[in-house]
Order: sequence, then C-alpha cells, then structure tokens
Amino acid sequence: MDRPDVLAQLRALTARIDALVDRAQKLSDENRSLRHQHEQISGERSQLLAKNEQARSRVEAMIARLKSLEQHT
Repeated sequence: MDRPDVLAQLRALTARIDALVDRAQKLSDENRSLRHQHEQISGERSQLLAKNEQARSRVEAMIARLKSLEQHT
C-alpha cells in the first residue's frame, strides 16, 4: 500500500472513531436526562396516587355520612 493510502485510511478511521465517541457521549447525556425525567415522573406518580387515595377516602366518608343521615331521617 502507498503511504498516502494508509494516511487516508487512518484519517478516515480517526474521523469515524471521533464520530462514534461523540455519538456515545450524546447517548450517555440523553440516557442521563431520561433517567432524571423518569425519577421525576415516578415521584409525581407517587404523589398523584397518594392524592387519589386521599380523595377516595374523603368520598367514601361523605357517602357513609350521607347514608347515616338518610337512615336517621
């Protein structure tokens, strides 16, 4: 092989490696961001489930009070 061919191949390989390193870094950043979003969404979901349970308890308590009032009249 000629020296210019080898140099051209090395440059091409170097460019490809650089592109792969950049892509890996972007994927790592995206993964980190998605994990953070997942943590936030999981926390919000937990809060919403707790609020839902609280609302369910209140509604059940109101129904029980209404039934109690209905029985006393």
